[in-house]
Amino acid sequence: MSSFKETMYSAFKENNKISPAYFDKYSVKRGLRNPDGTGVMAGVTNICSVRGYVVDDGEKKPAEGRLMFRGYDIRDLVGKVEAEGRFGFEEIVYLLLTGKLPTVDELSEFNNLLSDNRELPENFFEDMILKAPSRDIMNKMARSTLALYSYDNAPEILSPEHEIDTAVSLIAKMPVIMICAYETKKRYFSNGSMIMHPLIKGQSTAENILSTLRPDRKFTDAEAKLLDLMLMLHAEHGGGNNSTFSCRVLTSSGTDPYSAYAAAIGSLKGARHGGANHKVTEMHKYIKENVSDWSNEKELADYLRKILNKEAGDGSGLIYGMGHAVYTLSDPRAMILKEYAGEMARGTEFEKEYHLLESIERLTPSIFEEVKGSSKVMCANIDMYSGFVYRMLGIPEELFTPLFAVSRMAGWCAHRFEEINSGKRIIRPAYKSVSKEKEYVDIKER
Repeated sequence: MSSFKETMYSAFKENNKISPAYFDKYSVKRGLRNPDGTGVMAGVTNICSVRGYVVDDGEKKPAEGRLMFRGYDIRDLVGKVEAEGRFGFEEIVYLLLTGKLPTVDELSEFNNLLSDNRELPENFFEDMILKAPSRDIMNKMARSTLALYSYDNAPEILSPEHEIDTAVSLIAKMPVIMICAYETKKRYFSNGSMIMHPLIKGQSTAENILSTLRPDRKFTDAEAKLLDLMLMLHAEHGGGNNSTFSCRVLTSSGTDPYSAYAAAIGSLKGARHGGANHKVTEMHKYIKENVSDWSNEKELADYLRKILNKEAGDGSGLIYGMGHAVYTLSDPRAMILKEYAGEMARGTEFEKEYHLLESIERLTPSIFEEVKGSSKVMCANIDMYSGFVYRMLGIPEELFTPLFAVSRMAGWCAHRFEEINSGKRIIRPAYKSVSKEKEYVDIKER
């Protein structure tokens, strides 16, 4: 390595460090978080309510979690769909985009509209995906979203008609782009076979994903309904989560929808956001390999202590899948998913693993208090069970976060609509400069 590059590399750390003392001195709310962990109020929204605590006389107190889409409780939305034995993701999408629940006829027309918009533009797969394969599917989804700008005759028109049409088009195409990127990755980087199935008109989003992902195209109705549930639970989670806020920040600048949505995908890709499900899966793998008897709670508890003490796992000291930025006593998404996962795992080879996850969820709070000396209230978040459900469905780990993006596109679109109509100001928080003035040194004297 050249000394010149060494200089540049060392400067990366040396000249990009800010002393933690400055954050305290200037009362900087790092991560846009208040000292008690609550988020800094940056806006208002009609789209989603995420409730995990109450503030009483200025004090944050734990509460049971609730998740509301456009005023409707997620439990009611999921429960009604299950009771009627139908798919619900498309209804959720319509609700998020329009602010109201569809009638039977409106839902039928919307399903047809999504089905009609799934096909990629002519030669798009060959030119934008196959000729430039990526090892990371999220990267390819973001690039493909940006590339669709070139296939739009008026991409900079921010009219309601164009925004709605673009949103519907992207929500419909994301699953197709995801599968195309996955099959291409298999071919180029995993020495596998690339199988490209034609789309089947009239399928729900969940059915479309399973029928294009599986080589034999076969799946049960129960499997499709479980995947549909996953899509429903991931569709939206408030304006403050990192990817949605990213979408709103870019939207506030007046940029085109493709740029805003691609930025949201890039944010969701991060390990601290949507990519966290990989860390949960990795942790579960460590536990399964190092705990000989999964039903032995003492042995499991000992290993969880080692994880918290940075003696096991990935060395981070974190038990992934536990705790949330908003939820305290419960994450309603995790509770719903846990129930459905338990039903599907019962009597199968996955039942033992399901009980292991239950034990991790139950034991972690007390062990955390014991090791860390903290009485912080924590609950399992949706990632504790999402990877497990995907594995039961035979979905490869490379698609865990992309599936999150497929679902969350609906929420991003809704928030972009709201930002366009109600934001009216570019989002520009302040940063305090702590650099000292320097005298310019002539190049010959440096």
